[in-house]
Parts: sequence; C-alpha cells; structure tokens
Amino acid sequence: MESNVILQNITIVICTHNRSDLLLQTIHSINHAHCLTDINLSLLVIANACSDDTLHKLQLYKEKNILPPIYFEEEPIPGKSHALIRAVNLINEGYICFIDDDHRVDKHYFCTVINAIKSQPDISIFCGQIIPDWTSQEPEWIHDQGQYKIYPLPIPHFELGTQPMLVKHGVKLPGGGNLIVNRNVFNQVGHFSTELGPKGHNLSGSEDSDFILRVLKANLTIQYVPGIIQYHYVDEERLKFNYLVRKSFQRTRSLTKTKHPNSQPVPLYLWRKLFSYTGHFLFSLNLQKTRFYAMRIASTLGEIVGLRESINK
Repeated sequence: MESNVILQNITIVICTHNRSDLLLQTIHSINHAHCLTDINLSLLVIANACSDDTLHKLQLYKEKNILPPIYFEEEPIPGKSHALIRAVNLINEGYICFIDDDHRVDKHYFCTVINAIKSQPDISIFCGQIIPDWTSQEPEWIHDQGQYKIYPLPIPHFELGTQPMLVKHGVKLPGGGNLIVNRNVFNQVGHFSTELGPKGHNLSGSEDSDFILRVLKANLTIQYVPGIIQYHYVDEERLKFNYLVRKSFQRTRSLTKTKHPNSQPVPLYLWRKLFSYTGHFLFSLNLQKTRFYAMRIASTLGEIVGLRESINK
C-alpha cells in the first residue's frame, strides 16, 4: 500500500506575476530541500500575465538541469485563479503541492510531506504552517499582542498548534499557499473560483477559502501537519499604512463574498460598528490606535461592500 503511495507523482505548483527575483528565491529553497530524490517530483510554474523577465529567467534556470525538473507555462488571463486552473488542468494524477512565489520551504518540507502521505494514504488534502520570515528589521508594533494588535496581518501567518489535527468547520481555514492536494479532489469539488483571488497584486483573495469551504462541504478530510512548514517573505511595503488599510478592505470584502455569495441587505449592526470605529479613529491620540481603527473601518467597509456584491456562479 505504502509503495504505491510513494510512486505517485508529486507536482509543485507555483503561480507567479512579475516577481522574478522572489520566484527564484522560492525555487532555490526547493532545490536545497531534503528528500528530493525520494519521490517522483516535478516543478510547474505558471507565469500569469507576466511582463517582466520571468520567462527568460525560468528558461535559464531550466537549462541548468537542477532537481526537481522544472516546467513552465504562460496564462495570459490576469488572475491567480486562472493560473491555478491552468496548472491543475496540466496535471493528470498524484498530489499537488501549492507554494506561493513569495515563500520559501523549510528544508524538511518534502520529507514531512512524503511521511504524511505514506502514513495517511486515505487523506486527500494536507496543510501546514505558514510563518512570516521575520528579519528583525521590522517595526515592533507588528508583533504587538495587546488591545490594539492589528488584523488581518500584512504578512500571512497560519498555524494550528504543534500537534496534528483535522481541519473542520469552525477552525481557522488554511491558506492556499501551503496546501498539498490530491488531483482527484478537483474532480469532486471543482476548480478555484475566477470571481475571487488576486489579479496582479491587487490584494483581493479568498479563492483558497472558497475552495476549502467546498472541500469541507463535500465531507473530505483535511489534515493539518505542523511539520509542513513554509516561510513567507516579509515585504517592507506591506508594513506601510496605506497597504494595511487596503488589505483590510480587500480581504474582508472577498472573504465576505465567499461566505455570502448572494447579495443581501447590510445589517444595522455593521453601520453601528462603522460609526463607532470612525469616532474612535477621529479622536485617536496616538499612531497605534489610529492604525488599528483605520484598519477596522476599512475591514467593516469591506464587509459591507462584500454583502452587497454577489459571486457569479
């Protein structure tokens, strides 16, 4: 039973848009991970509407014949979901390891993935930790856990503790940047929604949350494995005030659309919340409070807009 699992193909999928330098850092971390020769492993990169030197750099990298073997395709339609769908359609079988182009994998990433699949061959989806790759150069407020800690975090951070567990309704949903999915799952629940997800770098999202919710609705099992670790690159631009506010709006908007795909009236409590946050913002006496309430205002507005919009089915 286990030998059949080992022989299954594992395809790494990275979708990228105009971030060739970061992409090469991600690929470098994959090349230097352990257990690369223990499985039939390949790397598929989808260049999504790229206008930089991504394709040129990928060709040069491919010519070096470094493990795992690399393949790449273009997806001209802007939008991460379009790129993800193209990738999945190019893969016929086995497991797909989704990795974002601004991540680096832990050196034991593939060893842990292999062990998880071998020990639990009946599970179709695994997820792990996404940890900010802090450099110690970031401002102190980003680590604040007090009354005015910011959320959503500008640098994705996902963990469910140090012990394996099943992801169920009511548990924090994993992001799409560290999922290991059996190809057959897409035959059961469908592809990522093209109505959701980022286009370029516009901060939209929730294509992954929508997919996970459909997986749970189909009663498929998602196993959290804490040793499956990726580190998220810390971009200083993400720590600026304008970025924090825009992300709060866009991510809450898209997540609300995921949870409420049909347009509906805005409940009164959201207007009351918006009024309250605005009052606190106007009379904030320090930057910490100003930052916090500005993000709460943006998030509430995102929820209001998300409720008024609908997802085309």
